[in-house]
Amino acid sequence: MINAIGRMSLYNSQKERDGVISFVKGPLAEIFEDTVVIESGNLGFEVHVPVSVLQKLPGIGMETKLYTYFQVREDAMCLYGFLNRQDLQMFKQLISVNGIGPKGALGVLSALEPDDLRMAIVSGDSRAISKAPGIGAKTAQRIILDLKDKIDMADVLPPRFVSEGDGGKPLSDGVAGEAVDALTALGYSASEAGRAVRQVEMTESMTVEDVLKASLKHLAFI
Repeated sequence: MINAIGRMSLYNSQKERDGVISFVKGPLAEIFEDTVVIESGNLGFEVHVPVSVLQKLPGIGMETKLYTYFQVREDAMCLYGFLNRQDLQMFKQLISVNGIGPKGALGVLSALEPDDLRMAIVSGDSRAISKAPGIGAKTAQRIILDLKDKIDMADVLPPRFVSEGDGGKPLSDGVAGEAVDALTALGYSASEAGRAVRQVEMTESMTVEDVLKASLKHLAFI
């Protein structure tokens, strides 16, 4: 039991210690609407997770590892969990935006997959971001303004879009990027276009037209 002085001390040190619990690993004990319980060291850790994480979890009793953000408030301590450090970083970037707290960030990441959110940010697609609960047009624009320079296309597209023979330069600057531009010109949102292009099994020999045709096949099912 943390007394009032101890709780306040811990609260005041939060800015320096938000990474005090780096991850939680153990059997998945319970699943609720927006939280899960992971058993670790004879303790059950309740972790708040976005819908995208809930959909990818293994079954009850299976070992699970979630990378966590530990929030300490005067009235509560909460863990927020993600399947990889990249998505945890996206969560941290969201809560760095003025007016976006952990609960709001979780709502955004429940409405948009992290990769789709990155694509929406770098492409300025505020309409896609504003679909998240509690996020209006102005807040969506603020997210884009604050985070656009912190995310590039290399973070958005998977490794197969990066040419190792060109110093790691992302192909998104060429074929993949042009395919995304072409799809948005056809009326698809940047998020839809980016998601479709990411699903294409790209090779070095593919042209923009090849990628575009393959992407349109995926868009038929979105």
